[in-house]
Amino acid sequence: MLSSTRTSRRSRKALAATAGLAAITLTLAACGDSSDPSDEGTTDGTAGGEQITLTVATFNDFGYSDELLAAYTEANPNVTVEQVKAARSEDARTNLTTKLAAGGDGLADIEAIEVDWLPELMQYPGLFTDLSDPALEGRWVDWKVQQATTVDGALIGYGTDIGPEAICYRADLFEEAGLPTDREEVAELLGGADATWDDYFAAGQEFVAASDAGWYDSAMATYQGMVNQLEAAYEETDGTPKDLATNEDISALYDTVLTESVDNGLSAGLEQWSGDWDAAFQNDGFATMLCPAWMTGPIEERAGGVEGWDVADVFPGGGGNWGGSFLTVPSSGPNAEAAQALAAWLTDPAQQTTAFENAGTFPSQIEAQGSDAVQAFTNGFFNEAPVGQIFSARAQAIEGAPFKGANYFSIHQQVQDAIKRVDVEKTDDATTSWDKAVQGFKDLGLS
Repeated sequence: MLSSTRTSRRSRKALAATAGLAAITLTLAACGDSSDPSDEGTTDGTAGGEQITLTVATFNDFGYSDELLAAYTEANPNVTVEQVKAARSEDARTNLTTKLAAGGDGLADIEAIEVDWLPELMQYPGLFTDLSDPALEGRWVDWKVQQATTVDGALIGYGTDIGPEAICYRADLFEEAGLPTDREEVAELLGGADATWDDYFAAGQEFVAASDAGWYDSAMATYQGMVNQLEAAYEETDGTPKDLATNEDISALYDTVLTESVDNGLSAGLEQWSGDWDAAFQNDGFATMLCPAWMTGPIEERAGGVEGWDVADVFPGGGGNWGGSFLTVPSSGPNAEAAQALAAWLTDPAQQTTAFENAGTFPSQIEAQGSDAVQAFTNGFFNEAPVGQIFSARAQAIEGAPFKGANYFSIHQQVQDAIKRVDVEKTDDATTSWDKAVQGFKDLGLS
């Protein structure tokens, strides 16, 4: 229990933040810290070893199998761990922001968040437990820690995976189209160490001339890989939003991806995580896709029984990181200290190695990345590709994290919606849809 003085102080702090929460449509009633520093906690963060249940809210597949979570209970018999998994990250984000708006009622003890949500949420660090712990310094790659560190030095999330990108491809469809199938030869086809987007698109034009399948699954996904390579896509590094109408970097990527996707026929015209996208894995819908390490799990899940998938150690434009998540502990939870202990355990190098083996989520932990288990790991579904070595090489090509400010998500969504109207819904041409994106940006009231 909190003393009434401390509860009041935390509540006033949360209420003071309420006025600024319109950016993520939050109206907070309170933000409490339920752990009393006078309690003498155990190593699992509980006071006196009482029986508790901790919930962990994730999305897609973090690699947290029942066996992995049971191992925590075996080591901490008074703690039961339950995972609540959303099918899509969008569903998890909606659930998180809606419940934060209600003062935190109904949130899991640990909430997983995707990196692109982070800049908005970091404006309100009082919503989350500061997870800073000197004992964990040096566990993660530096840029991963920086992403979750506020300007005041609070660490609001423990890094789970990162998303070094390679190219996943269907060797059988390549063969039918007369293209090389060996993963080293495919890497050279796509440009090798100096691969460019022009190389990737040129190979796609050769492929679609000889096949009925699309070259890649989604223009939106391809744009995501391209925009992630910009140092500061939608905002200046001081957080000032760039006017979308005059943002030449973004308009150039938009024009390129839609020209290749629609005019040159490279896209299968799908939206990732949709039912049509799921079905396309079984129906030879496309031959390649941008493939952050974590994507290997969803591909295998949807393409079960389909032979021919492989991974090439190459990526257009050099290194690229797509996604990667964090475990946060909402400060309103009743078991914040115990949840922090569990979050630290889940992001320990040993557990992250297991998660990588379970779901392809590449560790953000330095020790795990260099471990024999990761380096030697192969994926049977992907033709025994040495994915540990491939994604390690791809991770080394990442030079750092691009700047994503508080308005990144909302502006990015305007552009993605514009691409979707052209590539998936086919309701607009590229020019008309871009004009709608520009208007949508204006409607955000950021300029």
